[in-house]
Amino acid sequence: FTAIVFTAKTTIDAFFKLCEELRITVPETMKYFCNSEATAVYLQKHIVFRKRKIFYGNGTAASIIDLIGNKHKDEKFLIAATAENLKGDLHNLFSKTKYKFESAAFVKIINSDLKEVEMDKYQIAVFYSPSDVKSLQENFPDFEQKELQIATFGPAVAKAVNAAGLTANITAPT
Repeated sequence: FTAIVFTAKTTIDAFFKLCEELRITVPETMKYFCNSEATAVYLQKHIVFRKRKIFYGNGTAASIIDLIGNKHKDEKFLIAATAENLKGDLHNLFSKTKYKFESAAFVKIINSDLKEVEMDKYQIAVFYSPSDVKSLQENFPDFEQKELQIATFGPAVAKAVNAAGLTANITAPT
């Protein structure tokens, strides 16, 4: 692969840990495409940050496709994903554009057992990813929001909260 696409910090950590364990050296010429600036900046933990090889979008899958455009269309892409998003929006967009790519699951999210937590004791619950909302539903299938305030970080999380039939009282863009 000549380019890798990251959509989450967890996949960055998993990718570089796997490379380290397998003693694979990532070439200096590798190009990195990230869904957001925060994800791109997080790459500094693993590589030397250089403008010419790191590109980032505005948080959507379509923004990554826009970044690639005609300039990088001949790269061979590896989409580093979570098991839940392996065949998600990004995979579908790459298929439509006919770029050379493969998707690989580097992270599988497993929810903690939170059944002993008494949700009625809390005034606010903060969700950082859609998997947090899924965990709430799995741990508390009969959950009712009542007076509990819900805060979300990012549009995908807010969408997951709404899809679960809950109301996001506080929404942060990223």
